[in-house]
Amino acid sequence: MAMLALLGGLLAGCDSQRIAKLEEGVATEADVRREFGEPERVREEGDGSRTLEYPRQPAGRQNYLITIGPDGRMSALRQVLSARYFAMVSPGMTRQQVRDLLGRPAKRTPYRLSQTEVWDWQYLDGQQEKLFSVTFDADGLVKGTGSMDQLPGDR
Repeated sequence: MAMLALLGGLLAGCDSQRIAKLEEGVATEADVRREFGEPERVREEGDGSRTLEYPRQPAGRQNYLITIGPDGRMSALRQVLSARYFAMVSPGMTRQQVRDLLGRPAKRTPYRLSQTEVWDWQYLDGQQEKLFSVTFDADGLVKGTGSMDQLPGDR
C-alpha cells in the first residue's frame, strides 16, 4: 500500500515536469510521445484529431487525455479525474462513452447477482484521496455514480 502511494507521488511529480515542456498549439505528437511515452490507447476523432490516453491508475491519481489536432499539434492536455469531468457522466451513457471521457479505471468489479459492474477511479480533491465510482447495469449503461473519501488502507 505504501509503495503504491509513493509511486503515485513520483508519477505526479514527473508528469508536472513533462506537462511544463508541452505548449498547446506548439507541441507536436512527437513531442508528446517523447515526454509521456507511448499512449495506452489512441482514439481517432471525427474531426481528424486524435486523442492519446495516458492513464495513471491504479498507482496514480490522474488520467491524461491529450488531443492532437488535424495539423499534428497538441490542441489540449486534460487531467480528467476531477469534479468537472465526473459531472459529465450521466445515466444511460455506455461503458465506451465513460471510458472515452475518464480514461481507464483503476478497478472494475462485476456483481453477478445484481448484474451490474462498478468502475472505480482514484483521484485527489485537494489533499484528500477520493474514489469516484460508476455503476453500469446489465446492458452496460450508466445506472448511477458516486464519490467518497478513501481512508488509509482502502486500496
